[in-house]
Parts: sequence; structure tokens; C-alpha cells
Amino acid sequence: IGLLDEVPQDSDSDINFLLKMALDKVAFLPFGYLIDQWRWSVFRGDTNSSNYNQHWWDLRCRFQGISSPVKRTEEDFDPGAKYHIPGNTPYIRYFVSFVVQFQWHEALCREAGNTRPLHRCDIYNNTNAGNKLREMLRMGSSKPWQDAMEAITGQRTMSAKPLVNYFDPLLKWLKEQNKEENTGWSASCPSSIPTPSALAAGSANLFISITCFVLCVFFAFFQIR
Repeated sequence: IGLLDEVPQDSDSDINFLLKMALDKVAFLPFGYLIDQWRWSVFRGDTNSSNYNQHWWDLRCRFQGISSPVKRTEEDFDPGAKYHIPGNTPYIRYFVSFVVQFQWHEALCREAGNTRPLHRCDIYNNTNAGNKLREMLRMGSSKPWQDAMEAITGQRTMSAKPLVNYFDPLLKWLKEQNKEENTGWSASCPSSIPTPSALAAGSANLFISITCFVLCVFFAFFQIR
């Protein structure tokens, strides 16, 4: 858009750019997916008040590889920290948008006659791509989304292939960087929510520890006297 005299075209610049884009576009996908996985599980009756928080952290661990930094119980309701859950607002739309935007980008780049790698494509100021996008947006909500998808991409279904193609150089680079590393996490995560028996055992151990500490203090005090 004219802000830079020259745009770097070397592989290091590409990787830096793609890493930044991946943090924005790819890192969100697991979270965007699991929100409604939790909601739908509640609607089906598979998840209820006895395991709301348990199932939430199971999903966070399974899809994102993260666990709560502190112990959580069913007295907590961590899903409620995301507005869309207490607000009963579907979240899958955001997940879909992060996939479809790359599908549209690829289609518009093709319309613009782009021959460069997808992550280097720029449709700025291209009349053909602009007309294609305008014709699709003109439909508004008067047509099913499949019609709008077909108008811009030529197909009526979603596809993650353009997203994968966009980040392909980064994927290859990461595979090379991590070939000697142990990447990923177990799909079956240890529960971060203690069972009632574990809570009881923990309380008993805490009571014993405190009692021993108090006795030691008293013993030391009387020894000094």
C-alpha cells in the first residue's frame, strides 16, 4: 500500500511473517473449536452440573495442551469466564471464519492472476479480485452462505486446504526445527480436578501437617524456656 519502498522477499522474513500470522490465526483454532464442543455436550446431556468444569479442562487439555495452573473443582465454573457461554451465544462461527478467510484469499488471488506463494499474494488495487468480492458481498443475507461461497470460490463447501497451503513454508520449517524434539502432548490428559476422595485425602494431609507444625513450635518454645 505504499508504506514501504521495498518488501523483503527472503525466507527468513517469510518465516517471521508466517510465525506472527500463525499466532493470530492458527493458535486460535483449537479454542474456537472447543467452546461449542463444550456447549453442545451440555445440550446433549453428556455434560451436567456434576462435571461442567471437569469436561471444560479435559477439552482445554485435549485440544490446546494446557491445564489450569491451580487446582479446580466443580465449585468453580471456568467456562463462564468466556462471555459466549453464559450469554448462550454460538461460537463456532468464529472457528469457521478463520478457515473460510483463507479459502476466500486463495480464490481472490487466483482471480487476480497471482502466481506467487499464497502467503505472498497481495490483491491490493486489483480490479478483478475486487469485482469478485463485491459481487459476493452484494448478496448480503439474501442467499444461503453456500451460494456466497460458490460465487467467490467456485465450490459450496468449506476447505482447510488453503489454510494449510498458506502456512506450508512455516510447517516445513517447524518440522525441520523440531525433528530432534519431543513435540505435542497426550490426548488423554490427567484430570486437573481432584476427586472427592482426593480432596478428602488432601484435607487430611493438610490437617496432619498443620498439627505437626504446631506441636513442633510448642515443643521448641517450651524447650527454650
